Amino acid sequence: MPDGLPTEIDLTRPSAARVYDYFLGGAHNFEIDRQLAEQIASMTPNLAATMRSGREFLRRAVRVLLDAGIDQFLDIGSGIPTVGNVHEVAQGVNPKARVVYVDIDPVAVAHSRELLAGNELTGVIHADLREPERILAETRQLGLIEFSRPVGILLAGVVHFIPDADRPEAILATLREAAAPGSFLVISHSTFEDQPQEMLDAQRLSARTATEITLRSRAQVTGFFGDWTVLEPGVVHMPLWRPDSPSDVDEHPERFGAFGGVARYDQPAG
Repeated sequence: MPDGLPTEIDLTRPSAARVYDYFLGGAHNFEIDRQLAEQIASMTPNLAATMRSGREFLRRAVRVLLDAGIDQFLDIGSGIPTVGNVHEVAQGVNPKARVVYVDIDPVAVAHSRELLAGNELTGVIHADLREPERILAETRQLGLIEFSRPVGILLAGVVHFIPDADRPEAILATLREAAAPGSFLVISHSTFEDQPQEMLDAQRLSARTATEITLRSRAQVTGFFGDWTVLEPGVVHMPLWRPDSPSDVDEHPERFGAFGGVARYDQPAG
């Protein structure tokens, strides 16, 4: 295998994480991934910008959580490490911040472990979001995150890989129930709302990967936050969520095809 990657990696089928890496300008992808990425890009020329918009939303959200005092992060569906990953943003502000990355893709996990070797405040878990109890158990075993204290749970661009049949609402409820008051939940999720037909057609190409995308409405995405308090400006098209400056907002923010939102677990009354 190239770069000493695990032999179980299937190079005959594209990987969503590696296609994502390609669009972000990363080097951890293969020809099968690039072929699918180029086919998708031919249908949706702004898709690379969409991917970058998702990363920028995540970075803004992490900074908001840091400002709120969060110093530990569980990043599920983290993908292959790229510049400006969560630990770089978090530890750039708070050198003691702890980050646990979780991904289903063995390539993403292998490269994460290689990149993070020597960083004792980070850990990597190879797991599926559909197994939240396992993720929580292995996170506890790492000893980096204390769920008795507030934690930032990050689900950027991953819940849309969970089909309705796998009950994403129950998965999210399990993660929320493990968190202490003062914790935050960050979600970005692809949508069919306000989207042109060519974008919907491109999204359906995800069926060729092992992780097909399920597009959902704003109401459905909002529902994933449960009874937590959704921060302003609510669940909105990603560029509209607390942009660094007004000039950062595209004239048509809906063209990026995804909603983003952040919610806080407030202490129950009484």
